[in-house]
Amino acid sequence: MDETLKQLGELLLGAIPTVIFLLLIYGFYTALVHRPLARVLAERHSKTEGAVEKARADIAASEARTAEYEQRLREARMAVFKTQEARRQQVMQARAAAVAEARSKAQTHVAQARADIEKDKQSAQGGLQAESAALAQEIIRTVLAGAGGGL
Repeated sequence: MDETLKQLGELLLGAIPTVIFLLLIYGFYTALVHRPLARVLAERHSKTEGAVEKARADIAASEARTAEYEQRLREARMAVFKTQEARRQQVMQARAAAVAEARSKAQTHVAQARADIEKDKQSAQGGLQAESAALAQEIIRTVLAGAGGGL
């Protein structure tokens, strides 16, 4: 067993330069490769995350602008609709006023025409009465002249 321990001790003693060499290589690797690589990867990650965050912020801003645009568009449509409705009401009121005025003028013309017709009727009745009286006297004279001449 002593021999085994002695061989084990020699083996460990022979492995010391290898362990030192491995530790030295690990140190160089860490200093020359791993740390710069980790720094570059962290920088890339931060830039990537920054770009992602910027993209998210841009998306949020564009969504806010889109919502604002849609709201303005709705307001503009409502304003146009209200303007059209107001114009339609004005046109309807103007049309109603024109119809009422035309109706009033027509009723005035009809009343004037009725008055003229009534005046013509009265004049015609007066003329007919005078003419009928003259005809009646003519008939009476003719009848009397015819009756007096035959008696």
